[in-house]
Amino acid sequence: MNKKLIGFLQYLFFLGLGIFLLWLALRKSNWNAILNDLSDANYLFMIPATAMLMLSHFSRAVRWRILIRPLGYNPSVLNAFLAVMTGYLANLAVPRLGEVLKCTLLGRYEKIPADKLIGTIVAERAIDVCSLFVVLLLTIVFQYELIGNFAIGLFKNFFSSGAKDLSVIGITIVAILVLIFIMFSIWLLKKLSRFQSVEKIKKALQGIWQGLISIRHIQNKGAFFFHTALIWTLYLYSAYMGFFAMKDMSQYGIKAALSALTFGSFGMIVPSPGGIGSYQYAIQQVMMLYGVSPEKGLSLGMLIWFSQTAIFIVFGTIAFLLFPLVNKRRT
Repeated sequence: MNKKLIGFLQYLFFLGLGIFLLWLALRKSNWNAILNDLSDANYLFMIPATAMLMLSHFSRAVRWRILIRPLGYNPSVLNAFLAVMTGYLANLAVPRLGEVLKCTLLGRYEKIPADKLIGTIVAERAIDVCSLFVVLLLTIVFQYELIGNFAIGLFKNFFSSGAKDLSVIGITIVAILVLIFIMFSIWLLKKLSRFQSVEKIKKALQGIWQGLISIRHIQNKGAFFFHTALIWTLYLYSAYMGFFAMKDMSQYGIKAALSALTFGSFGMIVPSPGGIGSYQYAIQQVMMLYGVSPEKGLSLGMLIWFSQTAIFIVFGTIAFLLFPLVNKRRT
């Protein structure tokens, strides 16, 4: 089957999944209550939220440069930031497209092989996943009675077989099969290395591997982990601003904002365009644990999601237009 067709079908599937989750959240909700919540919101609080999110994106660009330096390249902070924002814009159209696009743009203007940059993105995402699980752990520790059972049940259902015990045998079999596949692929590449196309694949894989192991050679590990902590702290307080913006929700405090950040982030992992549907549904479900009405929880999810998406559209478009202008002399 044509690769473009497969990609298009995948896009439709995840878009449909996002719409389904949004419908699931809306099906029993009072539309008038949601509209009233959004119209009564104090949008002035979204100004500091926007500033914090933009600072988090800038910090992400600085952290990316720290990952790139061990490869022997030193891109400018401005180019890295413009690439990050352009990538966010592209992800709204097609999930994960932005990761490839920002590597392509930065590689073009900074003369860096794109395959090496993709390796740094893989390493960066691995750090983000680890960070998310740390945030999840903190959420459970500080609110175990409220969040602990909810989180345990959620992940048990995800990893269980037949809604019973964890399928250790199944996980082991999958791990063995993946290992066999990797070993077979390495053997096959060595055997077929005389072909030019195979040699290109080997070079691309080597570039990705160099990017992956670059995290071991980070010169300033303190700065790297500082920016990682800063990014998630800014995420947290920007979400907290959403609680102040919504009427009668500021009393839920920073702990509720931490829960919203945690499960909203898991909702964003679902590869629907921009996390539409999955993000709002996750926020609604976790806020209901605090006694918030489904309508109010959904309104909060929509408010935070709209503010994030607006940032990606507005500043992502500006970044995309500025990229060639800033680098005019280089091209």
